[in-house]
Amino acid sequence: MTVDRARLASLLAGEAARFAAEHPRSLALAQRAEASLLGGVPMPWMVRWAGGFPIFAAAASGAHLTDVDGHRYLDLCLGDTGAMTGHAPAATVEAVAWQARRGFTFMLPTEDAVWVGEELSRRFGLPYWQFALTATDANRFAIRLAREITGRRLILVYNWCYHGTVDETFVTLRGGRVVPREGNIGPPVDPALTTRVVEFNDVPALEAALAPGDVACVLAEPALTNVGIVHPDPGYHAALREITRRTGTMLILDETHTISAGPGGYTRVHGLDPDMLTLGKPIAGGVPAAVYGVTEQVAGRIRARSRIDLADTGGIGGTLAANPLATAAMRATLEHVLTESAYQRTIPLAERFASGVAAVIGEHGLPWTVQQLGCRAEYWFRPVPPRNGGEAASAVDSDLERYLHLAALNRGILLTPFHNMALIAPEVTEADIDRHTEVFRESVGGMAGVALLDAEAVSRPGL
Repeated sequence: MTVDRARLASLLAGEAARFAAEHPRSLALAQRAEASLLGGVPMPWMVRWAGGFPIFAAAASGAHLTDVDGHRYLDLCLGDTGAMTGHAPAATVEAVAWQARRGFTFMLPTEDAVWVGEELSRRFGLPYWQFALTATDANRFAIRLAREITGRRLILVYNWCYHGTVDETFVTLRGGRVVPREGNIGPPVDPALTTRVVEFNDVPALEAALAPGDVACVLAEPALTNVGIVHPDPGYHAALREITRRTGTMLILDETHTISAGPGGYTRVHGLDPDMLTLGKPIAGGVPAAVYGVTEQVAGRIRARSRIDLADTGGIGGTLAANPLATAAMRATLEHVLTESAYQRTIPLAERFASGVAAVIGEHGLPWTVQQLGCRAEYWFRPVPPRNGGEAASAVDSDLERYLHLAALNRGILLTPFHNMALIAPEVTEADIDRHTEVFRESVGGMAGVALLDAEAVSRPGL
């Protein structure tokens, strides 16, 4: 089946009209917000929701979210991983409430911080940890440490990577040149001065980029996720580790999204051996918190270059970092929510999601593909899985993506707005997954001229 663009435009217009009609309170709030919030939203990327304005959330629990118009959604976005543990997990809520009555922030450690450090060491194999508020901060701090202990200026990232709002990582390749990524707001310096960029899975390019011995660190997701799931080729991580060691380059693995692979992330599942590891988003059940860990060797090099009297002026920290509220949330989430048993439930459900999408793709002969990474799955508009960020980015189809997202949203299913990603919370059921498959089948069928199920037939039974 080929996509009829005229029909797609007609379907999209119909879905947009339905969305506006069924979300009057969200529309009113969006219009009101334009007078006080830049762009009508509290964060710029919230304009990316498919309906032309975002739904305004009222409450969420487990795998479901309710908006201010009373619609209840199966949430497969889960805060783009921030709520991967499910919304408001009971153990985390209880821990946060308990700590809130005793104080939010002290600039002092708590016993929970020691427990969290010990648990992170057990899960990931790196012995020493520090806390931050976001994965962006954790990545920035890790980069600073790598530059300090190597004495090198440059870092290396992969084309179409995402590591939060780290200046050095908002770059891409264009005609073989390192340039600011399109949309990069006010880059402080030319990123070619700070960053080298290569394509994922390209060992010769990696070798050439690190050969001069002037790169402090490689900052990498173990598998790309933010431009669609891109798995490493067999042997790629072994090559990455060998080349970085040989060239004296630190290896930082960002597990913020790839924690979907298991309770110890992709690192533990595949036995990787980074010098540093960063993690944010779901580690505290959605409460802002992040961590970064280092090996014994890296810790020794840091200690050798540290002075206690300058510990507060190194550009690493943040007054609210390691606050007891976030630390209590991390402990509860790691101990009771982000557990092996949770993944034993969610990973098979992600497999079911991927299988259902693949079946629909096959039924209609679409040149699309679907990938899975633990409890994360994503479909893409290309016939074979991409091997790097450039291939993945070239398959972006904004109109098609918006239609499929909006059709799902109008039928009670929330997908991640930036791409075609689904995350599976522990409370999701097989029936929920099968419902997504049916909505996806009907949405694709609509492009082929098959009537979409009417509003009553796909209203939200059981959600």
